[in-house]
Amino acid sequence: MKLRGLIAAAVAVLAFSAPAAAAEQAGIDTGDTAFMLVSAALVLFMTVGLAFFYGGLVRRKNILSILMQCIFLMGVISVWWVVIGYTLCFGTDIGGFIGGLDYIGMRGIGVNDIAGGTRIPTLVFMIFQCMFAVITPGLIIGAFAERMKFIAFIVFSLLWATLVYAPVCHWVWGGGFMGAAGMEALDFAGGTVIHINAGIAALVCCIVLGKRIGYPDRSIPPHHLPFALLGAGILWFGWFGFNAGSALAANGQAASAFVSTNTAAAAAAVTWPLIEWFTGEKRPTMLGAATGAVAGLVGITPAAGFVGPMSAIIIGAGASVIGFIFVAKIKPRLGYDDSLDVFGVHGMCGLWGALATGLFAHQAIGGANGLFFGNAAQFMTQAVSAAITIVYSVIVTFIILKITDALVGLRVTEQQELIGLDLTLHHESGYTVLD
Repeated sequence: MKLRGLIAAAVAVLAFSAPAAAAEQAGIDTGDTAFMLVSAALVLFMTVGLAFFYGGLVRRKNILSILMQCIFLMGVISVWWVVIGYTLCFGTDIGGFIGGLDYIGMRGIGVNDIAGGTRIPTLVFMIFQCMFAVITPGLIIGAFAERMKFIAFIVFSLLWATLVYAPVCHWVWGGGFMGAAGMEALDFAGGTVIHINAGIAALVCCIVLGKRIGYPDRSIPPHHLPFALLGAGILWFGWFGFNAGSALAANGQAASAFVSTNTAAAAAAVTWPLIEWFTGEKRPTMLGAATGAVAGLVGITPAAGFVGPMSAIIIGAGASVIGFIFVAKIKPRLGYDDSLDVFGVHGMCGLWGALATGLFAHQAIGGANGLFFGNAAQFMTQAVSAAITIVYSVIVTFIILKITDALVGLRVTEQQELIGLDLTLHHESGYTVLD
């Protein structure tokens, strides 16, 4: 009888969680749907690119720890998203701050339901947004690389996704106060939701955890630059899904976002090594070109669907200038150990992109004008929305770190850090030397 009762309970839970059946509805566009499914896959692939980009930049004794953190996020955040993340971001608005529990466990979403304002199934919109939720905490990994416990990483990532990512996503995209009439902040693909949010959290993380042993007195160079370039290339490739896919349709705005994305990345990839060439070491570097490309991609993300290609060149080049200043000048001067420059490249270039959207947005492209096309109010809106996100991310990230430290401890031991996280945490090695 007990076994029969358990089976009945399990069936009831599954029935509660299953999408409601729905008759075939007119209005689903197969071309848009196919485009969005491919875009979602491209964004997921970006987390693999991030793994190789970050993995190539750390020391060889820690590459697997980076790869493990990235692949684990692809799993744990995907499950979190289906269970509760999606509904917190896109459920019925509660006070402009967070979504309700309408869609907990994907309850009430039928296979043929159409996402509002689109011609794609809600499930396609859901899985596309899932990939954004996966990569955002992944970006923060670069700030505490080589020194955070794996269990602490898991606890921190789940708490941060729930308490920081979900509210900010809802504010901007899910019906919250930043996207509502009267404010209407522009963030096409995640400059505020993703890059400012994660970049500021990264700065808090590296300050709270403290510096790596030997930093900055001992040089800590990247161990595998070809991996870093491979990762940057995958990111550039996947970013087309990230930005063009945010049009939510295979249309002219998606094409414009695709062109702007590539143009900004190209301009930035040229600008960073040119800066290196004429300053400091007087020579261009491959790492500079790769980092510049990523900075340009970050900068164009909030603006991609609102600006033309000439504006994209300015945004991309500006992102490289800003990124270079924060990575090469400000970080050494202030002394914080942001291992892989998440704050400088994602936080500050994301901020530049959000503000630049308020400068260069053009109504003929994305339906809104920025300062340079007669709408000064939009620039102020961009600045205010970015400032609110920064303050919120700083405060809540700090609290989450303190909670995580109290629960499981944040940092590995000195011995573990010296030996390397691959062996001490995962009992694996990234490289085997054969006799």
